[in-house]
Amino acid sequence: MSSVEEFVQCTGTINKLGISSGVASGILWSIDTVLTGVLLKSTPFISTSQAIMIAPIISAFLHDTFSSLWMVIYSIMKGELLKTLKLLKTRSGKYVCVAALFGGPIGMAAYLLAINCIGPGITATISSIYPAMAAFFSYLFLKEKLSKSGWIGLSLSVISLIILGYNPSQTEPRNFLMGFVFAMICVLGWSLESVICAYGMKDDEVSPTQALQIRQLVSAIVYGIIIVPLVGGFGITKSVMSSNIVWIIPIVALIGTLSYICYYNAIDTIGPVKATGLNITYSIWAIIFEVIFLSGIITIKLVICTILIIIGSIMVSKN
Repeated sequence: MSSVEEFVQCTGTINKLGISSGVASGILWSIDTVLTGVLLKSTPFISTSQAIMIAPIISAFLHDTFSSLWMVIYSIMKGELLKTLKLLKTRSGKYVCVAALFGGPIGMAAYLLAINCIGPGITATISSIYPAMAAFFSYLFLKEKLSKSGWIGLSLSVISLIILGYNPSQTEPRNFLMGFVFAMICVLGWSLESVICAYGMKDDEVSPTQALQIRQLVSAIVYGIIIVPLVGGFGITKSVMSSNIVWIIPIVALIGTLSYICYYNAIDTIGPVKATGLNITYSIWAIIFEVIFLSGIITIKLVICTILIIIGSIMVSKN
């Protein structure tokens, strides 16, 4: 076999691995989402009106904290913990830290604030355009080109998600403008996370798992030092940690961590555009799992949008 054929075969294997990782990240994140939704309905998160209001922030803080601990265990087993911590001083490591701030505290906090203003339905609809924004930033900063069919597939997925989340019977909330601004900050945060992270990993100085360790560590620290004290959430955090659901949170965080590992692997192997294009299928998987395990309702719109999202994701992955 010639060197050219070996290169083509190797590239094809890497692409398949990246695509599989992107799909797996969506499936695992959907399981994480469904389980988190169940957790948020448990007693510690609904005990008071304040608890209900800041429950998503406390949940996100605990999720990223336990996820960071899982990554510490993984790094120790691989003998990479000290090496990963030293990477914080490198140029690539600093880019991953910046990506962590955009994706975790900035993106997720804005997402939760938008939900408080305009509700989860409209927020999810607006935030679903983040892959298109990631594609734009990738073209702008990384010079990563997407074929015409790739752009069509990405647009098809995003439009299908918007149709899926659109409910014409809903009245416009009073704080719609503020909520829209928060939702757009979320879009910017999540899209910039994938692009900046891809840039940080491009020289192979930081591996996907090392990048994830840095990401979760930075996110947990920022939540714990800045965001949770700002919303007065340590009391509720203590209540959650002393309740009977405390053992479930690390399990959910482990599933989320596996999703992140797959997502970062996809970003590293096939680029942020394709990775986000496959990752957004988490919303459709979440609906499917909700129907199967929580007696959700299947509608014609759901079926049609599901098919279109899958077709669009395939078109992106085959760019």
